Amino acid sequence: MYVTPSWLIVAVLITLVYGGIVEGRLALGPASYLLAFVFAVLLYASVLVHELAHSVVARMYGLPVRRIVLYVLGGVSEIEREAPTPGREFWIAFSGPLFSLILAAGAFGLYQFADPFSVVGELLFQLWIANFLVGVFNLLPGLPLDGGRLLRAGVWKATGRQVAGSVAAAWGGRGLALVVVAIPFVVAWSSGGRLSPWAVVWGLLLGGFMWMGATDALRAARVRERVPGLSARDLARPAVRVPSDTPLAEAQGRAREAGVVEIVVTDADGTPTSIVHPASAAAIAEGRRARVPVSSVARAVTDSSLVPVDLRGEELLDALTGHQLPEYLVVDEAGGGVFGVLRAADVNAAMSGRA
Repeated sequence: MYVTPSWLIVAVLITLVYGGIVEGRLALGPASYLLAFVFAVLLYASVLVHELAHSVVARMYGLPVRRIVLYVLGGVSEIEREAPTPGREFWIAFSGPLFSLILAAGAFGLYQFADPFSVVGELLFQLWIANFLVGVFNLLPGLPLDGGRLLRAGVWKATGRQVAGSVAAAWGGRGLALVVVAIPFVVAWSSGGRLSPWAVVWGLLLGGFMWMGATDALRAARVRERVPGLSARDLARPAVRVPSDTPLAEAQGRAREAGVVEIVVTDADGTPTSIVHPASAAAIAEGRRARVPVSSVARAVTDSSLVPVDLRGEELLDALTGHQLPEYLVVDEAGGGVFGVLRAADVNAAMSGRA
């Protein structure tokens, strides 16, 4: 778990604002602000429990969880892979709000037996309110909230397309962001009262957070839509093969004659050992290239940098992200060895639609 220093900002604001309310209810003097700070801690503890529920269910489904991060406006469980089915997506998303609401119900039940004007009563009140707010707010139907993931699961189930669910949930999140920003203005207008600067600031902060999260989700969905079209065969650059003692000038000449830019270096048996690094080759002065062996400006080929030519879509992406390198050697065992060179930059361009 990682708690960002930014949560202190909200803790201080809650302490200052809620401390006056506690003082009015219990007349505890300076201790009212201590109790208000306890409420801030309980709120973030509620967020932590909420995220733990997500993480536990994700791990039950075999999805690794990197960590839980608590920040200024909430928390997030960093699950390393997306749920493979809409049903699992639903339960991972729903587990957080469900557990928050169960805790809220339990605290509310205990609150009925406590003196509302006692410290214990106030703490129980804080506990059920904190979990109720966390649970209900996260059920709103738009990313990056859990309700957005529930909406995504529903659309995914109905259409059979995960991307369609992500797009619908992301636009739902954008709509919610605009509503959150507008609420203080609508309330002031409908009641005929004064516009609260604090309400405007909170609306802008929360709405901005939701808008950015929804936009990121929309961008990720567009990128995800291109994954099935990825192909090692299509993205690989043709290459020439030269022995390791070949002068750089000669190797570049062979590449120009073949109409390619990639150069694969081989040993005496013709086995690929490295790939020429363009920046290193360009750094060698023209006059020296006839004396510099091509192997001195190449990066070694390892088992991790070998990619079968027939890999596509998710399989290709998993292979590349499992061993993140600047270039890979695409091999075609059925066709006689080296097929070409796959640059990570080309994959990123294809994912972003710039290819």
